Amino acid sequence: MKVWIPHETGYAHDLLGDLPPEVTVETMADPARLPSSAADVRFWVPPFLAQRQTTALLPELRELAVVQLLSAGADTWVGHVPPGVQLCDARGVHDPSTAEWVVAAILSQLRAFGTLARAQAQRRWAYAEVAPTDELAGKRVLIVGAGSIGTAVRARLTPFEVEFILVARTARPDQGVHGVAELPQLLPQADVVVLLVPLTDQTRGLVDEKFLAAMRDGALLVNAARGPVARTDALVAELRSGRISAALDVTDPEPLPAEHPLWEMPNVLITPHVAGSVRGLLPRAYRLVGQQIRRYVAGERLENVVANGY
Repeated sequence: MKVWIPHETGYAHDLLGDLPPEVTVETMADPARLPSSAADVRFWVPPFLAQRQTTALLPELRELAVVQLLSAGADTWVGHVPPGVQLCDARGVHDPSTAEWVVAAILSQLRAFGTLARAQAQRRWAYAEVAPTDELAGKRVLIVGAGSIGTAVRARLTPFEVEFILVARTARPDQGVHGVAELPQLLPQADVVVLLVPLTDQTRGLVDEKFLAAMRDGALLVNAARGPVARTDALVAELRSGRISAALDVTDPEPLPAEHPLWEMPNVLITPHVAGSVRGLLPRAYRLVGQQIRRYVAGERLENVVANGY
């Protein structure tokens, strides 16, 4: 069984663990330079950051049975994978890194680290500009997307003495999780709103004028999901008013053009979609890939199968 992965096999083999003898692993990091014929590839792990380019290869992979992503989101692939091919995301792999980014982003905004970093670059003591800053203790945090990353965020924020409001696509009252339809009533209660939802037809544009208007004065919006979850024009208008602030790891468009107004807003922290890009990513990702290969060869049910766009 031929498997394509996007990293050098010598390095990746150590991370994959022991594989069945019938498995052959090849490196396919560049869609323009295939290691061998694509026709007999059964299990494919596309490159992490080149998904839009690699979906074009799908028609050539005539024996393909599994596409195992290294990303938590599968929005680029849903609707493109042929019938009968299992599409699996990397649920769980990005939980620690993305949760850490969310905590860091919240603290950076509440404690005015952006202002202080700019002052440091100017060799300027900015005490009078920021003190006293806000604090995280006692805040109410609304997590929109109570999945595995949301659970990791909650675990890391719990020691900060915050209250939580959890929202998922479907309400789970026995677990204290509200449904998305309840957001208009929940948003005014939150000091921090964290977006962790996948990009689907239902979540695209979720953060619109009404969503933003429902947020309380002084609230912080944290987007670690996908850029199109928020309507950029509505976000720019609300942030320009200064009524709320934001921390954005994702934007729409992405990369954000140099002339975009979000860059110059003092109440906005922007990072270039790096929440999941950490040194520990590949060991976690390839442990999952190895487990999935062994499951497939053994005829067992795969994990993290994406069905009907979530």
